Amino acid sequence: MHVADGFLPAPVCIGGYAATGLMTWYSLRQIDRETDPRQGVPKAALLAAAFFVASSIRVPVPPASVHLVLNGMLGAVLGYFAFPAILVGLFFQAVMFGHGGLTTLGVNAIIMGVPALISYWLFSLRHRFEKETRWQLGVFAFLAGAMAVGLSTVLFYAIVVTNIPAQWNVDAERIAVGLLVLSHVPLMAIEGAFTTLLALFLQQVKPSLLEG
Repeated sequence: MHVADGFLPAPVCIGGYAATGLMTWYSLRQIDRETDPRQGVPKAALLAAAFFVASSIRVPVPPASVHLVLNGMLGAVLGYFAFPAILVGLFFQAVMFGHGGLTTLGVNAIIMGVPALISYWLFSLRHRFEKETRWQLGVFAFLAGAMAVGLSTVLFYAIVVTNIPAQWNVDAERIAVGLLVLSHVPLMAIEGAFTTLLALFLQQVKPSLLEG
């Protein structure tokens, strides 16, 4: 779900950077309101590294393959730290692996970072119950992990399809992008299950890590 350099027109890339700047400011402002903002930095650094490495883990979905995204997991565990962590991870992916690009860094950050924040808000809804159970925690963790990938896929599809160059075969490109989107459906279940297992494990060994 990385949009590569040279595909999107300049106004869209500039708009992506503007939106990313706004979301980064919003996230840092929310982090600054915490009692000790520095307390979450080591956890954010660790999961940013996991997000960076995840792009090298390929999941075969014939006739193509997809890679783990983990933005839902980052949102559930990191809270508002998730967006800056994803932005840093995307930057190093673009520089070191060539995944995405620097001109599209802002757009890619929105595609993956905004769903991460939404997954955090969704995961936080578990606190509305009078007494939290492991079953409730697992359900909300699964929804957070799966929803983030699904929403990122929808954003990717919308941005790419509406910006296909006129000189290309638009119909063929739409079909190709649509097939890519469908290949991420199994990944939603995989990431939901992974986020669930991690949340249940953290609840058992260190529940404070789930407070975002």
